[in-house]
Amino acid sequence: MNRLLIGRLLLLLNLIVGTPVMAADVNTQPVGMVTGSKTGTYIQFGNDIAGVAKTVGLDILVKDSKGSIDNIRRMNSKENAALGIVQSDVLGFLSRSESPEMRQLAGRLRLIFPFYNEEVHLFANKSIQSFGDLQGKRVVVGEEGSGNWLTAINLLQLTGAKPSELLQIAPLSGVTAVLKGEADAMFYVAGKPVSLFTKVGNLINKPEFAAMLANVHFVPLDDPKMLREYVATRIGPSDYEWLDRETPTIAVKAVLMSFDFSGRQSAYFAQRCQQLAKLGQAIRANLNALQQTGHPKWKEVNLNEKVGIWSLDSCSRDSAKSGDSKIDLTRELEKILLNQQEWPYRMTPAA
Repeated sequence: MNRLLIGRLLLLLNLIVGTPVMAADVNTQPVGMVTGSKTGTYIQFGNDIAGVAKTVGLDILVKDSKGSIDNIRRMNSKENAALGIVQSDVLGFLSRSESPEMRQLAGRLRLIFPFYNEEVHLFANKSIQSFGDLQGKRVVVGEEGSGNWLTAINLLQLTGAKPSELLQIAPLSGVTAVLKGEADAMFYVAGKPVSLFTKVGNLINKPEFAAMLANVHFVPLDDPKMLREYVATRIGPSDYEWLDRETPTIAVKAVLMSFDFSGRQSAYFAQRCQQLAKLGQAIRANLNALQQTGHPKWKEVNLNEKVGIWSLDSCSRDSAKSGDSKIDLTRELEKILLNQQEWPYRMTPAA
């Protein structure tokens, strides 16, 4: 990762290492969950999770966001954002950084559950037939700090392709720019089918826009360099009816993450750990229902799947191990009181 990019990411993450953050009483407010854009799959998953969490008395406040880096930044701030859905490649990107601050932050994150593969959509005019054709072109990479942005930058670095202009705009504006010829291509990372691209097919019913639809497609992504870090998959007519054939692409894993609260060195940590235990119980108990009535991507979820280098969250797995979501607060309080020199001064992640 080059030093300029590291500096920009540090600014985006707003890291202040060693500065204590006072936590609010988490029992008086819902658990904040940062997700993704208002039209993406993350926020739909968040709403599905909030629904099943109510079955164990857990209230979750689902929030839209600018993407994975924005989620981590907000989880590391004073905002009520204890949970986040992020891309697995973003976390690996941080953990491999030359910056000790970013590696330290990545080390504090824990995997609650893996969810699904989310496909990289490279939407472009038909003059772009391969990834290498992005050389010297105008390419929408998403808003700075978003998951789209990081994946786009990562792929461009992996392949060495150098567009003439990187447009940092939101997905809706990006699709519009490609259709109007104001951009040559755009990256969008989300689980298929993405409602934004589904709606692109509606243009065929409007004569004034039908020619625009005929001039766009998804660019094949099958470079061996990409497959070192991503999973091979496909996009086709079964995902978007306006397509006439399948196209190879790549995918990253969407994961539900939190900070490591398993130490329980304070009442705040113990409360958060108890909430994660309830959340783990709710998702496991209702997975079949989610796969039947939730977002279609729930059908791909394997809650026990391993994801790269990330450590598993132990709080959300307490109920799976013991069959009881309750935490022995007496035992935890005794541990805290026996270690009085440490817990009042420990830095706690913001709620």
